[in-house]
Amino acid sequence: MEDYNTTPVANDYNESSIVHLEDMEHIRLRPGMYIGKLGDGSSHDDGIYVLIKEVIDNAIDEFTSGFGKRINIKIDFAERRVSIRDFGRGIPLGSIVDAVSKLNTGAKYDSKVFQKSVGLNGVGTKAVNALSSYFKVMAVRDGQSRFAEFSEGKLTNDSGIIPSNEENGTLVEFIPDNKLFGNFHFVNDYVEERVWNYAYLNKGLSLYFNDRRYYSKNGLLDLLEHNMDSEGLYPVVHIKDGDFECAFTHVNGQNSDYYYSFVNGQHTTEGGTHQSAFREAFARVARDFFKKDYEPAVFRQGLVCALCVRIQEPVFEAQTKTKLGSTHMAPNNADGTNDSPFLKTYVLDILKRHLDNYLHMNSATAEAMLQKINQNEKERKEIAGIKKVAREGAKKASLNNRKLRDCHVHYNTNHARRLESTIFITEGDSASGSITKSRDVETQAVFSLRGKTRNIMKINKADVYKNVELNLLHNALDIDETIENLRYNNVVIATDADVDGLHIRLLLITFFLRFYPELIRTGHVYILQTPLFRVRNKQKTHYCYTDEERINAIKSTPNAEITRFKGLGEISPDEFKNFIGKDIRLDPVLLHKDFDIKGVLSFYMGDNTPERREFIMNNLRVEDDESIVVA
Repeated sequence: MEDYNTTPVANDYNESSIVHLEDMEHIRLRPGMYIGKLGDGSSHDDGIYVLIKEVIDNAIDEFTSGFGKRINIKIDFAERRVSIRDFGRGIPLGSIVDAVSKLNTGAKYDSKVFQKSVGLNGVGTKAVNALSSYFKVMAVRDGQSRFAEFSEGKLTNDSGIIPSNEENGTLVEFIPDNKLFGNFHFVNDYVEERVWNYAYLNKGLSLYFNDRRYYSKNGLLDLLEHNMDSEGLYPVVHIKDGDFECAFTHVNGQNSDYYYSFVNGQHTTEGGTHQSAFREAFARVARDFFKKDYEPAVFRQGLVCALCVRIQEPVFEAQTKTKLGSTHMAPNNADGTNDSPFLKTYVLDILKRHLDNYLHMNSATAEAMLQKINQNEKERKEIAGIKKVAREGAKKASLNNRKLRDCHVHYNTNHARRLESTIFITEGDSASGSITKSRDVETQAVFSLRGKTRNIMKINKADVYKNVELNLLHNALDIDETIENLRYNNVVIATDADVDGLHIRLLLITFFLRFYPELIRTGHVYILQTPLFRVRNKQKTHYCYTDEERINAIKSTPNAEITRFKGLGEISPDEFKNFIGKDIRLDPVLLHKDFDIKGVLSFYMGDNTPERREFIMNNLRVEDDESIVVA
């Protein structure tokens, strides 16, 4: 029984414990509440991209309100400076400082001004301001302008109202604060993907990213056609009705259904109530049309869909707005009632009308869809028995081999923490041992492979369940049914920097590309970079990831001892903490729009052994010297 009569420690809680933080101070102290996580730019959901998004969202809101058909976005990658200029109405000049520096200040609280806005909490640009070492905002309205400059959220310069010949609109420039984001960098592909999405969702809007124009004529139809990496089984079905739009088709070789889903232009990467409504409605309409009493997942397997809904005052699960929580098309009334349509009912009614009619009028599409659905059902039956046996085998293997050293934070915990969840996939006892001893048990898990996995090019999905190693891996990730169940935000491949290590890396990437391409497509897969060299003397130690870094470290370190790390197991756990902590270096595995998955997999994992070996040897960083002393 606990003792509740213990004497409290003196002065551990008094008036001095109560601290008041100004708006900007609170954002800097608790950035996760506002942008999810910090990061250094290696991950697509790192904070520096959220900062860009928050500013562009405001520009998009101007466009959707009928003001300004162009947005200019510039990034100076060397200076790490971002500039975003819209040509809307411009922030009212008298309120420009308050609008970017005081929480709960802005026009988004007035639904008459911004009917279906992305940002509703008056936080966006304030967070950008607070988390930037340099921040500038300028507004132009009817021949007058005003600009203000800040550092770490504190006002440093205010021009006052001055004459201007520029077009109306707002300019925001900022440099994220390296005190918070460390040695960050922008990945061009991440920014470009966001810009393309804005173009697809806002027909008639021209976005210029570093002077290149991004423009879409056909909205979500363009998005789907430009992003699909395999041919659709029938022409893309495009439905648009009021505040709802979708485009979809089925493809072969996809484990589940995959969505590009949006709310008011916001990319809801984690889905939400609108995506659930579509998934349920699609299966229901298809089941009724084809008169097939299959499980709902059978109708959706292989479905690729772009989906957008616009609703009033959407409710998201977090400030980063990646998952919709609204159940109605509009917020509750003042008395708590809600007479607006249920989101689920609204989507179902639209699909009942449009999809049912479309299938009746397009018999070739209906036939192709039915063939795919029947094929899905056949595969489900074939795999069902194998999965049952494999599940029992996975349980036994998990108990005996302990391949997974789990962490406390999973992808089904609260939003801010799950963004930090990471699983390292490594090979061999020594490497997994070093990472296991060095990791943060709260957020970092380790999965240990036993040697090389099978060549995935030569197996089918049923073989995945039969293979203990692969079965345990996809069970650990929990991606068997859908990627929405993914337990870890970051899936990190951690292999040695030698021929065997690179081969294992290719085998794992092939596994994901063949059976779970959406895992890579949504930016969850990374390669861990560990140092090749340690250059040290009694005063300092340098960890070098390239030959150039090694040469520079030697020049700045007299009497240096140089150690070449040939494998992860050679790095002591105490040292490994430096490489998987806040300074972790991750290379994202990216899929470009013109990426030929079949062609690439055929090259890397096909029968062209000599060409593949030459590629591995030419792309491997190898040094012979293990320990050298330089005077």
